[in-house]
Amino acid sequence: MPGFELFGELERKQVNDVLDNGVLMRYGFDGMRNGHWKAKALESALEKTFGVNHVQLVSSGTAAVSVALAAAGVGAGDEVIMPTFTFVASFEAIMALGAIPILVDIDETLALDPKAVEAAITPKTKAVMVVQMCGSMGHMDRLKAICDTHNLLLVEDACQAIGGTYNGKALGSIGDLGCFSFDFVKTITCGEGGAVITNNEAFYTNADHYSDHGHDHIGNDRGAEGHPFLGYNFRISELHAAVGLAQVQRLPEFIAIQRRNLNILKEALSVIPEVTLRTVPEGGEESGAFLNFFLPNLEITRKVIEGFKDGGVDACWNYYDNNWHYIRKWEHLKTLKSLFPITNEVKTGLKYLEHKTFEQSDHFIGRNISCLIKLSWTAKDVQQRAGKMVEIIKNSL
Repeated sequence: MPGFELFGELERKQVNDVLDNGVLMRYGFDGMRNGHWKAKALESALEKTFGVNHVQLVSSGTAAVSVALAAAGVGAGDEVIMPTFTFVASFEAIMALGAIPILVDIDETLALDPKAVEAAITPKTKAVMVVQMCGSMGHMDRLKAICDTHNLLLVEDACQAIGGTYNGKALGSIGDLGCFSFDFVKTITCGEGGAVITNNEAFYTNADHYSDHGHDHIGNDRGAEGHPFLGYNFRISELHAAVGLAQVQRLPEFIAIQRRNLNILKEALSVIPEVTLRTVPEGGEESGAFLNFFLPNLEITRKVIEGFKDGGVDACWNYYDNNWHYIRKWEHLKTLKSLFPITNEVKTGLKYLEHKTFEQSDHFIGRNISCLIKLSWTAKDVQQRAGKMVEIIKNSL
């Protein structure tokens, strides 16, 4: 991660195919395409990759979450349970529909704590959104059982976890709907792009129409297509899809590199008793996009992060003070700073954030270090990096 590190001739060929026929839009202009349909081809490839019946490409991972929720009927006043540790796009996508994000604690997996989820369910709860952060997963069997018991949607935001699996199933394919991002820093990239995946045909049809202004995509005349319901523009372009089509063919190569590098780093850190790894649920296999580990306390963690910076160990973060990925710094959400008026329903629904604390999440995020794993590293590069990390951590304890 990210896939742009290994751009090559395959990506160039796919992009040049689009430029040669001149059709950059994924819909229409059938006669000009010379048989080139990059978005359709990428959707088919992703169906095979994830083992699902349906894939709808969209313009971003954020769009994927909004489209997925809308396709399943989530909207004004509905509550969607989500984790405190994610990216701001998670609550943005929920609020774009007029729904209410209900933030709850994470556990040692760095994903939703099932006990916290169950405690947060109300008559307004419509969906539980587990975010598979940093290449791994939550306790999926327990989360799915809770959703089944309470008749709730289980939505997987697997934007950072493509290639990860749980009990042999691709992350993103376990819930009712899965969401992926193919932005510039993801394991496979389109530059910008995303996908909604599902085995539910009705959800897929809704996503297909909703993401393109409500077009029903029936017939060969785009201007004559019907619009069974309102929609918006969340389309991906053929240029972006072309890059992704090349990258998805290389996904097994990318995952193998990531996991090799992850295992080298894990083995090196295993000699330090004070270091514990993020919990991966039994039956789960990480994508290898990130290494995540815990240290004894926040003070040591901050000291190690500074040591990494001084020692040239880049792309490692403690998210406790991060502006984008953890609840502590989301003042714009807590105070509802918006360019347009927020509905009273959402305002009322988010009042809990004025005084809500998340001590359990603080306990895990404050002690966590997350390190990006690059595809461009050789095994020797990783071993040298691992040696530096071990030395810095030992000196910080």
